[in-house]
Order: sequence, then structure tokens, then C-alpha cells
Amino acid sequence: MYLSLFLVAFLAATLLPAQSEVLVISAQQMGYNVWLIWLSASVGNTLGSVVNYALGRFLLHYQDRRWFPFKGKTLERGHWWFERYGKWSLLLAWAPFIGDTLTFIAGMLRLKFWQFLVIVWISKAGRYALLLGLLKLWFEPVLS
Repeated sequence: MYLSLFLVAFLAATLLPAQSEVLVISAQQMGYNVWLIWLSASVGNTLGSVVNYALGRFLLHYQDRRWFPFKGKTLERGHWWFERYGKWSLLLAWAPFIGDTLTFIAGMLRLKFWQFLVIVWISKAGRYALLLGLLKLWFEPVLS
């Protein structure tokens, strides 16, 4: 289960469509270790964002190609976020639609990799911690 969770979370952070939250919730409800669920999902999702960073860093010169994953308007929106909020915009790396673009832009703008990794880890791990915490509050039986 943990390897599956890692892989789905990894894919969810790249440009491929995947929803890791469903698997996180399922694993938690099936009684798997919450810490290992959190770690598997967080590491996988963060490493998936590293792929986007690498695309931005090393493959930007292919942006005029049809297969290139980010189009002009998407890049403009992500660049705007980076101009306005700087590297801290990566705290939104967990967010649908804009998160992938922000991680790509970080690579494109050559943000120091260690800064990228720390901020994206906080974003991704924080999101899964919040999700698992809310699940625990929601589904844990109330003690009388």
C-alpha cells in the first residue's frame, strides 16, 4: 500500500492526472500506519514536484513545441505569482492547477534547489498532515 501511495502521490505532482488524496483517505480508513501514509505521500508528492522543477530548469527551450506541458497563459500566471510573492509562492505547490506551474517556474527561474525542496516539502507534507489530522478528528469516535 505504501509503495502505491508513493507512486500515486508522485504522479499527482507531475503533469499526469492522479488524485493521491483518495488513496490517503482509503489507507487511513483501512487502518494503515498514519505516519507511513504521511511519509509515503509527502515524499512521493515532493519528488513529483522535483520533476516539474527539472522540466523548467532544463527543458524550457522546448516551450514552442506542441507536446510541451505548459502553455503561454499558464506560464504567465505562474510567473506573476513568482514576481509577486517570490519563492514563498511555492507554499501553494499543493494547490490544484497552479501548484504544478509554480514548481515549473521555480526551475525556470533557477531558484536554488535546496530552497525549492524545503518550501515544497513544507507545502506538500503540510497538506497531507492537515488531511490526515482532519480525518482523525472527523472519524475518531468521541470518548464519553
